[in-house]
Amino acid sequence: MTVPSPDFVTLRGRRFALTDFGGPGDPVLALHGHFGRGRMYAPLAAALAPERRVIALDQRGHGLTGGGGPFTLDEYVADAAALLRELRLGPVPVIAHSTGGVGAYALAARHPDLVSALVVEDIGAVTDRPVVSHPVLDVSGWPTWAVDREKLRADIESRGIPDASYFLDSAERDPQSGGWRLLFEPSHMMASQQAMCGDFWDDWLGSSCPALLMRGEHSSLLPPGHAHEMATRRPNTRLREFAGCGHWIHDDAPRPYARAVRSFLSAL
Repeated sequence: MTVPSPDFVTLRGRRFALTDFGGPGDPVLALHGHFGRGRMYAPLAAALAPERRVIALDQRGHGLTGGGGPFTLDEYVADAAALLRELRLGPVPVIAHSTGGVGAYALAARHPDLVSALVVEDIGAVTDRPVVSHPVLDVSGWPTWAVDREKLRADIESRGIPDASYFLDSAERDPQSGGWRLLFEPSHMMASQQAMCGDFWDDWLGSSCPALLMRGEHSSLLPPGHAHEMATRRPNTRLREFAGCGHWIHDDAPRPYARAVRSFLSAL
């Protein structure tokens, strides 16, 4: 699959990278979760084309976006709002995974003029204990460089990760050393994960635009009871559960995931 080269834009004094998949369709903003980057939305962008044009941001501390923190919900929301205003877009649907989903529904609550609909993949209105038993993945001792991609994979998987593919999507060849390096700093990811643990019910309930909440059957971050409570308490919200999937529904079931997103957007 061909992924467009990233574009760069200055927002709030910081240089951000974004992947604009182009096409004539109506724009959609896509926000990845921790350890991710915008280009992860390439399969979905292909599935939604030509009706939708996916624009995926590399969020602060991730991908090819420069700089570090601060990593707070306020900052993530302000970045996304600044991007939409810079591109003169909005209101648009926002599709988001994991912690990116918290930013998406907070964006809808705080900037309703920018968001017309939400697709929130596997994240709750509460992202901390006791709802989530293990809210933070400890990456503090992770390697950031290896001689080749497979060695980097082996080093990450030796930390107890069964399959490092998701994390390797945020790895690139290092032109200086010739090896492969992660595009995120483990210390930044620890700071961001800790900052994004909390109770965000006010933001989840702060908007009423149409929303599709997705949950993987085996998710460790969105318990079934919490997901049903979210769908019940918020107007215009539909819950879709994916059998056999974990937290990364878009990887575990890419075709059903894409069909669900396309159907939801088509019905708006």
